[in-house]
Amino acid sequence: MLQDDAAAPAQLEGWAEPVATALLVLADGTVLEGFGIGATGEAAGEVCFNTAMTGYQEILTDPSYAGQIVTFTFPHIGNVGTNDEDLESLDAAPASGVRGAVIASAVTNPSNWRSSRHLDGWLKARGIVGITGVDTRALTALIRDRGMPNAILANDPDGRFDREALIAKAASLPPMEGLDLVPPVTSREAKTWGETVWQHPVGYGSRAPGEGLKVVAIDYGVKRNILRLLAKAGCDVTVVPATASAEEVLALKPDGVFLSNGPGDPAATGEYAVPVIRALLDKKVPTFGICLGHQLMGLALGGRTVKMSQGHHGANHPVKDRTTGKVEIVSMNHGFAVDPNSLPENAVETHVSLFDGSNCGLSLTDRPAFSVQHHPEASPGPQDSHYLFDRFVSLMRETKGANA
Repeated sequence: MLQDDAAAPAQLEGWAEPVATALLVLADGTVLEGFGIGATGEAAGEVCFNTAMTGYQEILTDPSYAGQIVTFTFPHIGNVGTNDEDLESLDAAPASGVRGAVIASAVTNPSNWRSSRHLDGWLKARGIVGITGVDTRALTALIRDRGMPNAILANDPDGRFDREALIAKAASLPPMEGLDLVPPVTSREAKTWGETVWQHPVGYGSRAPGEGLKVVAIDYGVKRNILRLLAKAGCDVTVVPATASAEEVLALKPDGVFLSNGPGDPAATGEYAVPVIRALLDKKVPTFGICLGHQLMGLALGGRTVKMSQGHHGANHPVKDRTTGKVEIVSMNHGFAVDPNSLPENAVETHVSLFDGSNCGLSLTDRPAFSVQHHPEASPGPQDSHYLFDRFVSLMRETKGANA
């Protein structure tokens, strides 16, 4: 039933406009208001968007997001709560590469049998600043049009902000180009890994080392599930810091070397990583790289990497494997890409994005090495790319047999 205008003011009596308790302040001066969640204070970083509908806890603990504020395009984040198992960072302590989280809808109470904590409390414990109530569709459109902006994310329960100061801070942040963000997320010392994949009802399994192929994983910010799948494939995995020398890696007598994912500008990390990778490739050690590891391999071959405008972040990316002709639906998380035109003749482009044609994989014709840009371990529903771990195992066995 329609009401006349005279009745409207009476209905508004006692109405209080909600006070913004969090702000996302972009470097161009754009200010988005919302409501704070998680840790209080300020977080600074590059704002990207992720289109995945599931896996928010894995995203928020992925070391590849160091230096970034993640905008979730899916509105319902936090609805299944959090737990102590679904972490991707190698260090289980309350820390994360992610600087902040931008969410559309208010976080509801969790409704999942595995949940042990509300997302708000989990974010607080890990020191991650968050904001809800943001029009993430509009923010995503802005990023698509203008690229990934730097920003300050501020959370104050009392809603007291110096907006001009926040704008100035956001404008003064350095660009992602030239930033080596690996040191805060890499392992401090070598360690063995034996945990395998999760299975109902027992959870994560384990395998005893000693009988498998020896794999040295160079940790640039490695994800746990990569190590789990290497262990499941029958590998005895030793994780070493990103700064490990070629001599230290070779002293472990590996059957193969894995180059992990990680954050930041690959050219900056390549200052110390590329000489090591070149030495390992020259020794013809079977090598497999993922994400940053793929980019570093490209640099080690003499190629170059380029900054992407909006990057690839999501779990629904179609990638074609040119060696089989098959199309895989994969998970991606990267803001830089290898320029395929810069690669030498002995590097073959094996995978390509069907979204924009960017390079997603390479292999060498004269050495036992290959790499992919996407995340085959992430299993975004399908497990289309798990075969890559079997391909790595086969490569190691073939090389070991040829050298016997």
